[in-house]
Amino acid sequence: MVAYAGVATLPEPAATNLANHRVTRSLRRPSRVYTDTTDFTSIDYGDVISVEDRHFLITSYTKEGRFGVDEQIKPWVPKVVDLLTMEHFILKLEFEETFNMRLGQLAVTCYRSPQKEARILELVRGRAHFMQGRTLVDAVGNLVRVLEPVRGNRLDKVIHTESSHQDYFAHELPLILRQFLGCLQAIAFLHQNGFRHGDIRRDHVFVDRDTGLYYWIDFDYDFYLPEKPFALDLYELGNILIYLTGRGDYHPREILADPLLGPVVADTLQPGDFSLLLHNRVVNLQKLFPYIPDSLNNILLHFSAGADVFYERVEEIQADLETALNLWGR
Repeated sequence: MVAYAGVATLPEPAATNLANHRVTRSLRRPSRVYTDTTDFTSIDYGDVISVEDRHFLITSYTKEGRFGVDEQIKPWVPKVVDLLTMEHFILKLEFEETFNMRLGQLAVTCYRSPQKEARILELVRGRAHFMQGRTLVDAVGNLVRVLEPVRGNRLDKVIHTESSHQDYFAHELPLILRQFLGCLQAIAFLHQNGFRHGDIRRDHVFVDRDTGLYYWIDFDYDFYLPEKPFALDLYELGNILIYLTGRGDYHPREILADPLLGPVVADTLQPGDFSLLLHNRVVNLQKLFPYIPDSLNNILLHFSAGADVFYERVEEIQADLETALNLWGR
């Protein structure tokens, strides 16, 4: 099957909007109209993806947010404009990927599942704390997820202010953690319905610029771990709580270089003070910041290499965090 059709196949007003769009006018070649998204690497800036009577002009691409200045363009996740309504969306095209990781002594197989993300988008439609979108099907059966653009900034960017850590901890963190309780409730809802988020990371929580609501993005990863089917989600939630509490990640090198911490603190760290998932990340933050109360630090220690007791359900984390917040300042 041919990968694309001619621009003449576009209906009005899509054809006129395409011709007049700044992206099209800047091209040195005609736009191509794709009805088959299988080979997404051949679909480029200025091309059109036509699926189920919707026509999306590619205006740019999203980037992988974890790599800082080395951010990688994601060709399977273009930013687009709907040529009929002129609304902006993000598309996610089918992309298969599998990799392995370890969670303590357990081997975990992680993989992308467009089908799973499509089902979650249907499940959470209209619910707070989740990105919103719907799924279309291209001419050969590929799932094209049409996502509403994020309306705000990443939580891990929002929390970095000019205040000292002690001021941040006393005056900012309690509200941040109360807002994050909604994110925990959202993951519990997925688990109760038999789904895992699969890719819980601090850059996958956004703060709505208008409402201040925290919400999750990106549901296409899943993992195979029959011994503990939700364990990876739980540990990644722990990583976010550790990051929020410390307002950053702490490794021995950074601790040694910090004039407020330095070698005196670094020398007190034991193997059990580090993360079970990321072995060089400090979890026992109370050793760095003695004003962290036991009620909060004990939650973090559930995710340490020295833990004897582990969380089995999101609701347990939520209950302990609510208790810690209620005790805050007493």
